[in-house]
Amino acid sequence: MTESALQDLLAPHGVCYGCGGSNPHGLHIKSYWDTDGVHVVARHLPEAKYCGWPDLVYGGLLAMLVDCHSNWTAMAYHLRAEQAAGNDPTAVNCVTGELGLKYIKPTPMGVELTLRARVEGPLGRKSRIICEIYAGDVLTAIGDSTFVRVDASKLADQAHGREE
Repeated sequence: MTESALQDLLAPHGVCYGCGGSNPHGLHIKSYWDTDGVHVVARHLPEAKYCGWPDLVYGGLLAMLVDCHSNWTAMAYHLRAEQAAGNDPTAVNCVTGELGLKYIKPTPMGVELTLRARVEGPLGRKSRIICEIYAGDVLTAIGDSTFVRVDASKLADQAHGREE
């Protein structure tokens, strides 16, 4: 994996609950390019408060992990494409267009989770991300989601109906 987390390089003051380094209550997820150059990888050990069934991880936490990590995967691919084209990569932002998650097996508490994500198909304004969650060596869930490249400076205005 690369040495620096994508979040630390590109959004050191991010406030997202899942991946924002500046959110004092957040999970502080960190995503890294894998050495294979295809996958973006994150690791997370869920705290006991994220228990669903006894001794099992809450499925909503898995969805949040897939959402944040898959978004960073989409942005990482866009950043790499922008850099390869000689463009300034600082204006790359994506949001969730569709979040899908298939639960394969129960995910045990007390085991570090590894998320491995990649772009599936063409990289475009809308990109499909496949994100696998492993508890140790066991595949427990697969995310199949769409992320949309956006102009982040307009998101809050759009959400609050302040568009021009």
